[in-house]
Amino acid sequence: MTTQQIKYFLTLAKELHFWKTAEKLFIAQSSLTRNIQSLEDEIGIQLFERDKRNVKLTDAGVFLKENWTNIIEELDHIQEQAKKIDQGTSGFVSISYPGSIAFSFLPKFLSAINTNLPDLKLELTEPTDDNHEKLLLDYKTDIAFNRDEIKNANIESLKLSSEPICLVVPNNHWLNNESIENLSELKNEKFIISGLHQNTFFASLLRNLFNKHHLEPKTVIESDFGGMILNLVSKELGISILPSSFKFAKTQNVKFIELEEEISLYINWRKKEPNKTIKHVIEYVKQIEITYNNA
Repeated sequence: MTTQQIKYFLTLAKELHFWKTAEKLFIAQSSLTRNIQSLEDEIGIQLFERDKRNVKLTDAGVFLKENWTNIIEELDHIQEQAKKIDQGTSGFVSISYPGSIAFSFLPKFLSAINTNLPDLKLELTEPTDDNHEKLLLDYKTDIAFNRDEIKNANIESLKLSSEPICLVVPNNHWLNNESIENLSELKNEKFIISGLHQNTFFASLLRNLFNKHHLEPKTVIESDFGGMILNLVSKELGISILPSSFKFAKTQNVKFIELEEEISLYINWRKKEPNKTIKHVIEYVKQIEITYNNA
């Protein structure tokens, strides 16, 4: 029994006419007759009552028509999905990212993917340990956006953009773009920042920045979530240092003061990646970032 024979049966069950069915299927009537007879012989069930003038489904034929119709439709759907996956237009892709791109680059990226690859399912993860390299090598993520280049022989890393980091303060704060020459002036300020003891790239950047300006910050709250930090700064519980991308969050009662230091955004993926879908996503990322940088 083949799916082709079942499809012949379903078409005949709808038309109830051998000649019309054969014409619709673009096969000879004799070939249709042989396939139906072979199907009945194999399953040991008479599917049609027929004479020279009429063709009628048996009760068993009615039952199989109802159930095989659903099965064949599901098989066709599965086959179509498999084709899309093979072509790289469907499937599942896991993506890890830093929270700082959630308000700027990430929405543009998701919009482009939704438009161009509508059958693709994405899983988004914001890891707190920032170990994107291990996530990639352990196949727990397929594409990693992060703030530093991953230097590993098994990983491709491409720089997408750079942006300044900023002091983030409440609107009524005394700081402005002209009022600070050295961060050591902030020795009495309350900071809301990532834990400086961590091994993440951003924590390392902050340590180097504070060491450069001989400042030991008075940290009152530690958090790795930029959205939470912005909200706390807006409530005037302290000040922070964040990538300028967080401006796009449009949080009320905060202002951003750019510093000289910059932070970059990289996309990382496994070398020799066989998944065509992942390759297509990477290409869209490159196009989006070119547009984004030229905007």
